[in-house]
Amino acid sequence: MRRSPDVSPRRLSDISPQLRQLKFLVVDEAIKEDLKWSRSVEDLTSGPVGLTSIEERILRITGYYGYQPWATSYKREERPREPPGPAEAQAPAGTEAGGRTNRHHWTCSQKQLRKVFWGVAVVFCVCASWAGSTQLARLTFKTFDAPFTLTWFATNWNFLFFPLYYAGHVCKSTEKQSVKQRYRECCRFFGDNGLTLKVFFTKAAPFGVLWTLTNYLYLHAIKKINATDVSVLFCCNKAFVFLLSWIVLRDRFMGVRIVAAILAIAGIVMMTYADGFHSHSVIGIALVVGSASMSALYKVLFKLLLGSAKFGEAALFLSILGVFNVLFITCIPVILYFTRVEYWNSFDDIPWGNLCGFSILLLTFNIVLNFGIAVTYPTLMSLGIVLSVPVNAVVDHYTSQIVFNGVRVIAIIIIGLGFLLLLLPEEWDVWLIKLLTRLKVRKKEEAAESSGDLGTGPQSRSRRARPSFAR
Repeated sequence: MRRSPDVSPRRLSDISPQLRQLKFLVVDEAIKEDLKWSRSVEDLTSGPVGLTSIEERILRITGYYGYQPWATSYKREERPREPPGPAEAQAPAGTEAGGRTNRHHWTCSQKQLRKVFWGVAVVFCVCASWAGSTQLARLTFKTFDAPFTLTWFATNWNFLFFPLYYAGHVCKSTEKQSVKQRYRECCRFFGDNGLTLKVFFTKAAPFGVLWTLTNYLYLHAIKKINATDVSVLFCCNKAFVFLLSWIVLRDRFMGVRIVAAILAIAGIVMMTYADGFHSHSVIGIALVVGSASMSALYKVLFKLLLGSAKFGEAALFLSILGVFNVLFITCIPVILYFTRVEYWNSFDDIPWGNLCGFSILLLTFNIVLNFGIAVTYPTLMSLGIVLSVPVNAVVDHYTSQIVFNGVRVIAIIIIGLGFLLLLLPEEWDVWLIKLLTRLKVRKKEEAAESSGDLGTGPQSRSRRARPSFAR
């Protein structure tokens, strides 16, 4: 017997376990089409249907205890349904009622896909330019044994950074500025007074020295050992950056990066042992480790003294390093020439093609490494340096007498693994926990769906051929 509408409905908490089972109720597609016009039958299998909505459907179907949704006394306490947006209006055919396909997420994935595509292009450019410059420098030293002169010549090309940046600014920016206006705006990076003589010697000159030492030690190491060992040992600069940042900048301590630093040091020792601790290889390994240390010191001091720089400010700073190289480093190659430390008979003997090719590749590498963040992720750019190791290994295998014994291969793998561990973000553990949680929840949902599908055979289908929800 039904009660009158003024009687309050009984709570259904006592039968809630039975009602929760209705979440896995499967309704045949044919029955859905036949009863689509009915307001009493809705899709119970689409998406995460709440227990409250199932209770209300049962009450509406059976008229339980005078439930009348059209009565003015009934007030449903739930959040009103938002109108369908572009995600629902433009859903493709075959999308379930639960809304698993979302237009907003598809748009984000398109942007991420475009960023990944640019990342692949940037990785290729970084790998090709870094490996190409290393091999070309090694080829140059066969006829032109002057690593410091090559460093000085390539560093002079840094002057092109700001002109290239301004050309890009003119092509892409809507509010175009003159060269003088853009220069003054970028000079604010050095302080309120701009680029003064004091700022030039205190904030630019030390970095010019570190830049020259980094490149010179790297090129001088190529004369001693093969290009593969030089490229893989230079990857240790990432570990040195972390150690210096942890000590000097008080960066966050991360156990996984300490492990990566240990792996880098172990790889250096194993790389030294691979050639039997000969003086020739030990000097070359010491030179490239010194180059990696200078590179790490350059990055940490830049962050400590100057902070972070925008694209225009970074381009201006690198151009200033080129000016410093022309004004104050030019005397050193001249001294080395007249002291016959780096001597050549005539200027016709200089391989200008190799020198210009090396300088262009090194300039391309620095441009992509400094400005590639505008189109892709920084992690992808760092992967290009690691990928240059197998490229150099393949080239060395066919052009030199390098021996890839077990110790050398293990050392390369250890240093590469340490470099990849250093690329992990600071919150990698939180992301890993979230990923594992999502996988666990998805596994439970799939198990629940598979258990619900067990009753979809011919017998159960014949039972639901005539559903009756009310007695």
